[in-house]
Amino acid sequence: MFTGLIEEIGIVDKIVKGINSSQITVKAQKVLEGIHLGDSISTNGVCLTVVDFGKNTFTIDVMPETMRRSNLKDLNSGSRVNLERAMKLGDRFGGHIVSGHIDGVGIIKGIEEEDNATWVSIESTYEVMKYIINKGSIAIDGTSLTVALVDDNIFKVSIIPLTKEETILLSKKVGNEVNLEFDMVGKYIERFMTFEKLDQPKSLIDINFLKENGFV
Repeated sequence: MFTGLIEEIGIVDKIVKGINSSQITVKAQKVLEGIHLGDSISTNGVCLTVVDFGKNTFTIDVMPETMRRSNLKDLNSGSRVNLERAMKLGDRFGGHIVSGHIDGVGIIKGIEEEDNATWVSIESTYEVMKYIINKGSIAIDGTSLTVALVDDNIFKVSIIPLTKEETILLSKKVGNEVNLEFDMVGKYIERFMTFEKLDQPKSLIDINFLKENGFV
């Protein structure tokens, strides 16, 4: 579990690509403090497991499903990534509940300056947009942000200077892809509301079964 408050920006040191997977080594400092094998580190918002680490690097395995559903497939040696360690019980909760399980991707469609803020417009699909609400929380590349405007296929967030300096979001350009994870509450509500509409398994016991087995 994460909070969406980025601890540092890491630099991709090496990528070993499989057929549909990757093993990524990232240069970092802060997230290596007290690190252990098996720890979870959010990398551009994706919860990944540390499989190796050194003095200044850690290595993560990225399975094919994660490559398909996130922008990690676009990383190269030298790419910058948002990093956050899993939260500790009792830590101050400054962002919102982020699981590190990407729901979809969006495309940056516009970046505009307004005084000390920067507006970022992101386009996505209906399957993603239906979960995004005005003033709701969303994690973009792992960064906890508040939705400031929602349209049919575009939503906007407003970035303060600190977020600009401490995350990779505004180093991206129009047309770049970003990882999106929305508030899990909406997904649970949808599941609860639609579960009863699913086809229920039919019982194998009917009048013919009873007759064939001598009960009738």
